[in-house]
Amino acid sequence: MQIAKEIQQIQQAAYRIEAELIRFDGIPQLYETLAEIQKSTEIFLGYSEGQLQGILSYQVKGGTVEIHRLVVSPNHFRKGVGKKLMEYLLEKFKEYDFTVSTGTANIPAITLYKAFGFQEQRLIEVAPGIHCTQFYLSN
Repeated sequence: MQIAKEIQQIQQAAYRIEAELIRFDGIPQLYETLAEIQKSTEIFLGYSEGQLQGILSYQVKGGTVEIHRLVVSPNHFRKGVGKKLMEYLLEKFKEYDFTVSTGTANIPAITLYKAFGFQEQRLIEVAPGIHCTQFYLSN
């Protein structure tokens, strides 16, 4: 339960900032309950130095790793936390392909994914005038 609380706190803080960036507060994880986090079938990775600073969740489907969330506590933005989580995941599944989506206006996330070689695959309209970009990395 404590880990679920920490996940919820970090993702609510991080997704509030993304919601402002993309001008859309309908991000599902922004409203995810503790019970929903605990029942999730996603695999969670955390980065911690005394306290949880960031999380990444994913699922493996066939030869593809689907990244569902990558969030960093706003107190630890621009300290390489997201990069470390991505490096770990890409190394762990180096023979796999990867997909991830983020708000098209979320430039920090897009910059991170492109730095790892992700390519834009398609645009998805999640609400009128609000778009997410899906990225793909082929190994």
